[in-house]
Amino acid sequence: MKIVHGLEALRAEALGPGGASVVIGTFDGVHLGHQRLIGAGVARARAGGWVPACVTWDRHPTQTLAPSKVPLLVTTPARRQELLAALGLEALVVLAFDESFRTWAPERFVTEVLVDGLGARAVGVGRGFKFGHRAGGDTVLLERLGERLGFRMETQDLLEVEGSPVSSTRVRAAIAAGDLAGARRLLGRPWDVDGVVLRGDRRGTLLGYPTANIELDPSLAQPPSGVYAGRARIGGEWSTAAVNVGVNPTFASEAPVRPRLEAHLIGFSGDLYGRPVRVELWERLRDEIRFGSVDDLVAQMGRDVLATQKVVQGSPMGPAPDDLLL
Repeated sequence: MKIVHGLEALRAEALGPGGASVVIGTFDGVHLGHQRLIGAGVARARAGGWVPACVTWDRHPTQTLAPSKVPLLVTTPARRQELLAALGLEALVVLAFDESFRTWAPERFVTEVLVDGLGARAVGVGRGFKFGHRAGGDTVLLERLGERLGFRMETQDLLEVEGSPVSSTRVRAAIAAGDLAGARRLLGRPWDVDGVVLRGDRRGTLLGYPTANIELDPSLAQPPSGVYAGRARIGGEWSTAAVNVGVNPTFASEAPVRPRLEAHLIGFSGDLYGRPVRVELWERLRDEIRFGSVDDLVAQMGRDVLATQKVVQGSPMGPAPDDLLL
């Protein structure tokens, strides 16, 4: 997938003489609703012989429009791009949603980005889509501009799961509540976090349960402290993983400790320090608690491992594939 940053770079690109089928959105999380919208855009591109393209932003729009209301994200920008590429898009245009961009009239966005920049032949958006200065553009205006400028506009109804529309807000709420199974039903894959394995105090190794420790990105949705069943990937190898999110209260001092993620990769052996790891959280098993003795902690860790294996191996959704989970 070709990634184009900014309008100037877009003007310099040649995405193909036949034009593009474009989808527009923030796409935080790339959840099932996003996937359906993008899938429809890719299908239109294939039918028309066009380039399947996506227009998105370099930040969540609220960072510019309402800085005090910026939500925690479901995915990092890098993970979002990875997920978008896996859906068949061939071009991703990332525009800076800054103070200048927020003042653009809707007509300017359509003309400079969609028509002149991408040669749009079809444009897909979700129902309720707003764009331009003070959200002055909507699907009615976009359709009218398309009729005049040579593209057709397709509006995608919101996808519903369990009686309510799928949204990034709903995914965030599920993660914050520890409902990782619910988040998976909305995303179509387990929610995951990426990081580099840090050197810890090696206490897990001494207890017989070595862990891969990573910092939690403060910009991402934060699951509550507790023990989770999931998986972890080192290189191309997946392992079932019992994961603790929190401060390890049995050994924590009185001083505040920033929560971290510790994943015990069941059956894995090898040096993990400094290596990138992706950790999926499938289901919350229990609260994080302080144990009265190390022996009590070790006994519970053994039970957590068994519970994790039962969840991952017996998941009704089945074990996830070893590539991108969509």
